Amino acid sequence: MSQITMDNVKILRERTGSGMIDCRKALEACDGDVENAIDWLRKKGFASAAKKSGRLAAEGLICVAVQDTHGALIEVNAETDFVARSELFQTYVSNVAKIACETKCDIATIGGCTYPKTGCTVNDELSNLIAVIGENMNLRRVAHVDVSVGVVAVYVHNKIADNLGKIGVLVGLESSGDPSNLLKLGHMIAMHIVATNPLSVTVDGLDAALLERERSVAIEQTRNMGKPEAFVDKIVEGRMRKFYEEVVLLEQIFVMNDKIRIKDLLETTSIELGAPITITGFEKFVLGEGIEKQAVDFAAEVAAQLT
Repeated sequence: MSQITMDNVKILRERTGSGMIDCRKALEACDGDVENAIDWLRKKGFASAAKKSGRLAAEGLICVAVQDTHGALIEVNAETDFVARSELFQTYVSNVAKIACETKCDIATIGGCTYPKTGCTVNDELSNLIAVIGENMNLRRVAHVDVSVGVVAVYVHNKIADNLGKIGVLVGLESSGDPSNLLKLGHMIAMHIVATNPLSVTVDGLDAALLERERSVAIEQTRNMGKPEAFVDKIVEGRMRKFYEEVVLLEQIFVMNDKIRIKDLLETTSIELGAPITITGFEKFVLGEGIEKQAVDFAAEVAAQLT
């Protein structure tokens, strides 16, 4: 039997994200051959993949992919940040983002699409990955942005590889202007979106229930101040304008230049490029957003793995 070195264990761990003990067992069973050990881990863990489905997966990666005038944004979750740094997981997430961009599908449909070079579906390949890496994972969500003419610009925050990170943004810029300049503009606006978290591009795009709630609060606050009823409407409109400036992209102050708003930036750039520019939409994903994370007793977790 070939000697099992720590270097080989390290290589297998980096490629699969599996625990050190499992990596050593796999190498011992495969006479030190790393490639065979990967298959051994997959076969050994495949039957237990379903058992991992109940474990919380709030880490993972956000990925963006753009093809021509269409962009896709996906989130794939795993249990630990360590897995997000494994080459196997990153390759899977990148491939799924490309599939999402090519097919323009929703998340349920993407799961049934063919994964490249394997003949498996995207969901089946995820099950294989769970078996190899040993953590629960899931395809959580996907979003799309389109333009008829122009560009879809991207920005990835806390990037750990090409188009992969903790926060991802897509911005659609409709324009016949120079694409390279449009991409620069879109990149800046995408960075702005990460910093300011707008809710919509325009006032008309805001949720009607949200507007009603904000207006109701503004009215009550104004009346509680003892203002004459004749002035209430005017004061409320002023409060609503301030609200729009906080949550509507076009009304926000540009974070890179506090002298102008995003709508002013678009107007200035439109003049420079000789073509009007319209933001058709944007999408922003923050990794694990909305997932309720639980406190972890690491000592108990390690003890459970040893039993």
